Amino acid sequence: MSEQRAVFYYDFNSPYAYLAAERIASVFKQADAEQPLWRPISLAFILRASGRTPWSLESEESRAQGQEEIARRAAERGLPQVRYPEGWPGGSYSLAPLRAATYADQAGRVIAFSLAAFRQQFAAGRALSDPDNVVLAAAACELHPKAVLKAIETESIKQAVRERTEEAIELGVPGVPTLAVGKELFWGDDRLEEAADAAPA
Repeated sequence: MSEQRAVFYYDFNSPYAYLAAERIASVFKQADAEQPLWRPISLAFILRASGRTPWSLESEESRAQGQEEIARRAAERGLPQVRYPEGWPGGSYSLAPLRAATYADQAGRVIAFSLAAFRQQFAAGRALSDPDNVVLAAAACELHPKAVLKAIETESIKQAVRERTEEAIELGVPGVPTLAVGKELFWGDDRLEEAADAAPA
C-alpha cells in the first residue's frame, strides 16, 4: 500500500460528508487513482479542538443557505432529496455509528456500512443517534446486529475512534469531509477531484 494513499475522513452527521461518500469512488476511478481509505472520526472533537462553529449552528440564515446548496448538489447528482433527521444537527449526533463503522472496518465492510448509515441519516431522515437505525445500516451490509451492538460498547472500539480522531486533529483536519493525501488536506465535498488528482495511481 502506498504511503501517500488518500484517507477519507468523515462523520455521519455531516450532509456534505454524505454527498462526498456517495461519489468518492467514481471520482477516484475516473482519475485512475488508488481508492482512499475510509476513516470515521468525531466531528464534535475536531470542532472542539479548532474552536470553530459549523455553518449548521451559526445562524438560521447560514443553515438555510447550507441546506439549499446541499439540495442543489444532491439534485445535480441524481441523489434522493436530502432529509434531515429530527433535531439535526445536535439531536442526531452520536458516537455510536462511528464506533459501528470502526467495527465494520475491522470486518472489511466499512464502505458498505458507511454508505448504508449515511443513507439512513440523510436519505431516510432517520437519526443515527437511535441505535435501531445503526442496526438497520448494519443489517443492510450483512453485519450481525447483535455483534455490532456489542462491539460499539467495547473499549477497544471506543479507543480506536479516539485515536483516529486524534490523528486527524494532529494532521490539521479542519472538518469533514476531508481527504488527506500525505500531509496535503482537501477539505470539502467540492475538492474531491483535486484530491483524486493528487492521489497515487
